[in-house]
Amino acid sequence: MHQQGVRPGCFYCEHSEIQRARMIFITKLSTSTVFLNRDQTHPGRCIVALNWHVDELFELRGKELTQYIQEVADVARVLKSITGCKKINYGIYGDTVSHLHFHLVPKKPEDDDWDDAFINNPQNPITGKDDVNNRLISQIRQELEDRHETL
Repeated sequence: MHQQGVRPGCFYCEHSEIQRARMIFITKLSTSTVFLNRDQTHPGRCIVALNWHVDELFELRGKELTQYIQEVADVARVLKSITGCKKINYGIYGDTVSHLHFHLVPKKPEDDDWDDAFINNPQNPITGKDDVNNRLISQIRQELEDRHETL
């Protein structure tokens, strides 16, 4: 697979303090790294970031694109199983953080924003408690590792 280097100033490429303040590492897959977003307004909200820098999804070709989208789908499947949500919302923005990444947001009909897009940066985010975050991280990591060992 063709993999590019890092982009200076990109917190996904540089694994910076800004990144650690916003998300918690879960696991690294073939083409992506999975993080638990510290904003747990929607429990289980994750980020699936490409392991090298591109700005746009269309910059990926062939096997790279297929593998990355498969990993996003795998994380979504695991999140739906663990959280019992009705729907996973997928967000790809990149206005201020251009590194290709998906926001995967589990949603339930009882959520205040059901039937609407999730708010990416809410004014009053709910941060998960450490024990809850650690349990989610462990469950997500185990299910993803089990799935990827069998592929």
